[in-house]
Amino acid sequence: MIIIKTKEQIENMKKAGEILAACHREIAKMIKPGITTLEIDAFAESFMKKHGATPEQKGYNGYQFATCGSPNDVICHGFPNKTPLKDGDIVTIDMVVNLNGWLADSAWSYAVGNVSEQAQKLLDVTKESLYRGIEQAVIGNRIGDISHAIQTYAEAEGFSVVREFIGHGIGEDMHEQPQVPHYGPPHRGPRLKEGMVITIEPMLNTGTYRSKVDADGWTARTLDGGLSAQYEHTLAITADGPIILTQQ
Repeated sequence: MIIIKTKEQIENMKKAGEILAACHREIAKMIKPGITTLEIDAFAESFMKKHGATPEQKGYNGYQFATCGSPNDVICHGFPNKTPLKDGDIVTIDMVVNLNGWLADSAWSYAVGNVSEQAQKLLDVTKESLYRGIEQAVIGNRIGDISHAIQTYAEAEGFSVVREFIGHGIGEDMHEQPQVPHYGPPHRGPRLKEGMVITIEPMLNTGTYRSKVDADGWTARTLDGGLSAQYEHTLAITADGPIILTQQ
């Protein structure tokens, strides 16, 4: 069942999103060779608590961290660790903020120092594919219109679109209906209605879209060791068009 949110509920989610976006802005300043994803995780948890919020991911199905820190070939759900990031890496930081029971979810990929032309293009195209998906998130369109816009653009630029991990509805629960794939034909799936709140979070790879999961049961990597990037916003479907609740 798709849960339609009231304007007041969306405003509550927007407040959570403002904290999340502010946290990402601070993390962007921290990203440099030598920092660890565990240090970023500690900062994010402290930042949320300072603003009266909590990290929704911590404790979710046994997950132990406030964020996911996913470098290079890690698609998503990477465990923050003590390995220093190095010049030329890329890293995705994903987090969910809980403010008074309402959630916001956003992931952002960052360049560490000087990255290769291929890595920079991957970052640029992945971010652009997110916004092309958001453009389709209007009343009367279908989920498939979002999916198709992302896939056609990403593949035309030479990248593959991850299938195994997708966007979703969000509200008081992290994962609600509908599911939001980033691939597939247009004009399919649930029709978008005012009051729906969803995440769009394309993950693009330089090689195959296929993935494998580490022995920890969480860390998803590209099957061929290629690079992966992800950008994600939480957005509300409104009469005035899509409203990004996690706008940086």
